[in-house]
Amino acid sequence: MEIYDFVVLGGGSAGYAAARTAAAEGLRTAVVEGGAELGGLCILRGCMPSKTLIESANRYSTLRRAEEFGLRAGEIGFDTSAVIARKRRLIGEFASYRAEQLTDGSFDLLRGLASFVSPREICVANDRGETRIGARTALIATGSRIAVPDVPGLAASGCLTSDDLLERETLPRSVIVLGAGPVGLEMAHYLNAFGVDTTVIQRSARILKGVDPDVALALEDAMRRQGVKIFKDTQIVAIESEPDRKRVTFSHEGEQRVVESDEILNALGRTPNIGGLGLEDIGVTLNRAHVLVSSTQETAVKGVFAAGDVCGPLEVVHLAIQQGEIAARNAARFLGAKMDHFEEMDYRLKLFATFTEPQVAVCGLTEAEAAELDLSVRTATYAFGEHGKSMVMGETDGFVKLMVSAETREILGAACVGPHASDLLHEVVVAMHFHATAGDLARVPHYHPTLAEIWTYPAEELA
Repeated sequence: MEIYDFVVLGGGSAGYAAARTAAAEGLRTAVVEGGAELGGLCILRGCMPSKTLIESANRYSTLRRAEEFGLRAGEIGFDTSAVIARKRRLIGEFASYRAEQLTDGSFDLLRGLASFVSPREICVANDRGETRIGARTALIATGSRIAVPDVPGLAASGCLTSDDLLERETLPRSVIVLGAGPVGLEMAHYLNAFGVDTTVIQRSARILKGVDPDVALALEDAMRRQGVKIFKDTQIVAIESEPDRKRVTFSHEGEQRVVESDEILNALGRTPNIGGLGLEDIGVTLNRAHVLVSSTQETAVKGVFAAGDVCGPLEVVHLAIQQGEIAARNAARFLGAKMDHFEEMDYRLKLFATFTEPQVAVCGLTEAEAAELDLSVRTATYAFGEHGKSMVMGETDGFVKLMVSAETREILGAACVGPHASDLLHEVVVAMHFHATAGDLARVPHYHPTLAEIWTYPAEELA
């Protein structure tokens, strides 16, 4: 039986980052990947394909606004099959590069489905049979899959998923989107931009429930003006499907409502992909469906770690990569009997972005999280509608917000709802990395006129 120092279950972003790091640490490493394609969720069915489609939608929206800028674009239109073809070409290139990285010889790549026989032995099953390998340490990085919650009629409705939409070459006339998280809102934006009658039904009292209410409301207002219908604080009563029509019955504001559409999109979240791994048999503890880990990414079983969507807390790639790298270095320390020097994850700089129009991006603490921690804070905002460069661009929805410690004025968090928010946020992330104060940020020269200088206004107010 082959014995490895470090065995990674899953070849996605977290798994590849961990394997690369472990190999650099001198560990004999193997990655076990059971998917039909190499690349992982981000490349194949997540970040990259969805943003490719959204980019086409954004360009089309810009063409439709040509007259606003004194331009004549002539007759415009779109070809969904060409949009999908462009996406497939780009994703093929990204996936091919990841496959090269996984097979460059830095570590072994084993194709098959993995399961734990014991904490130190793993079974790899494929169409050629089963092979057992030894794992002195291991990492669970098998990602997530689309969840199908226990909603009446959902499982039998034949609803679309984001996977389906990313491959669909013809768009329906109307869609009901179930869920107003990042996936639901991004797909609603994509569909609405191409003229699909789009309705969003959200269970909780606000969209993007992980951000502050003012941030969520700014995006909601913008999407409503763009024509997206949004129902919040709902309870789905029934989902019915007919050959050419689908129907959702739900309670809203004390009344029962019915909405019909050509299709329904299930955007009700994802769940860790841990089926068949044998985790509970070896003593790995679960928190609901997520693998429970400590701040060192170690599970309840010594020497067995987890990273990425299987453990959370956020389903975002940069954190998955960071978790995988820390797990790999801690595995090396475990093998070197240096457990007292384990690295820990630091979520102080956690980032989150949604690629709607306008975009939403946040980092650090929210106001709600600061209140839970009983922190004394001050906040200041500045609207894109009052910002010169935004007005020139015709992109005036939204605002930026800074939150600082009331005592030290160190920046604790930030939010941006507006043009290029996912890019603009990184200026604050860099400042927070160095524990900068609002005064530090305000003193940094900013070129005029740029979008980035908008941060100086709340920074000056808080300084």
